[in-house]
Amino acid sequence: MKNQLPWALCLFVLFMLSCKAETTTEKADDTTTTVDTTAAMAPAEFADPKYSEIVRNGQAAFSSGDIASWMASFADNAVYAWNNGDSLAGKQAISEYWTKRRSEVIDTIMFENQIYLPVKVNTPQSVEQTGVWVLAWYQTTAKYTSTGKSMTQWMHSDTHFDANDKIDRVINYLDRAPINAALTK
Repeated sequence: MKNQLPWALCLFVLFMLSCKAETTTEKADDTTTTVDTTAAMAPAEFADPKYSEIVRNGQAAFSSGDIASWMASFADNAVYAWNNGDSLAGKQAISEYWTKRRSEVIDTIMFENQIYLPVKVNTPQSVEQTGVWVLAWYQTTAKYTSTGKSMTQWMHSDTHFDANDKIDRVINYLDRAPINAALTK
């Protein structure tokens, strides 16, 4: 095992050197020209952190019950989807659903230990849209009005922004079992 570590380190260094942007220098007459031969744009890159702040501020508004402020960042044609395939289409439908749910079903909700990663997708790897996405992970604790019970679980959401920096798609990944258990009397 000890003998393999130097080889692994050498391979890593060689890999890093081979990934470095290639440039060639051509000499024509008395002038030198440098040509960048790097391939096309990366499939994905980090996006502006302002998108993470939009999602963070929206979650804070949602947590406080201010659905109108949360919805201000949504496009009129937004879609809110869950990992089970259910979805809501249109800003009005999303607003009505969550206004009712926050006022009649969810007494309190908190998002803690949040991690936000803004990513710009230049070339889709499968079915995702190009453009800016914020990938978010957070621990959610919700207390339900009808039972007084609470549930805590880690959730993940993917939020896509349109060309006008409005949210046009949210995909929320959660486990329904703890929610259903907390809603059972």
